[in-house]
Amino acid sequence: MKKSLTKLTIKNFEIYAFHGVREEEAKLGGKFQIDVEIWYDATEASVQDDISKALNYENILFDISEICSNENYQLIETLNLELLKTLVENYINIEKVTVRVRKFNIPFKGILDYVESEQTFEN
Repeated sequence: MKKSLTKLTIKNFEIYAFHGVREEEAKLGGKFQIDVEIWYDATEASVQDDISKALNYENILFDISEICSNENYQLIETLNLELLKTLVENYINIEKVTVRVRKFNIPFKGILDYVESEQTFEN
């Protein structure tokens, strides 16, 4: 069978974390959402119905949780880059990955839903 790419999507993974430039953001924390889109060759995993040959999304969710919880970043762009680098390093069969980080509760005198950073890596 020819190689084909499967897209695995994690949507709106919500986490409470302590990222931001302002002191109160580092102390009080806030709500973040993370989306991940991963393209990889899942042919062997699908044909054999074998999770050991697939990308295990539970492991990916754990990695995201660890990065978001163990470090405090001022910029969501930095958090986004760290997530992207970790996924590419830990899952070598990734062909392409896009990570989006949304930050809610922005300390600004105005009304907005969120601020979002998106970064993509492609092999």
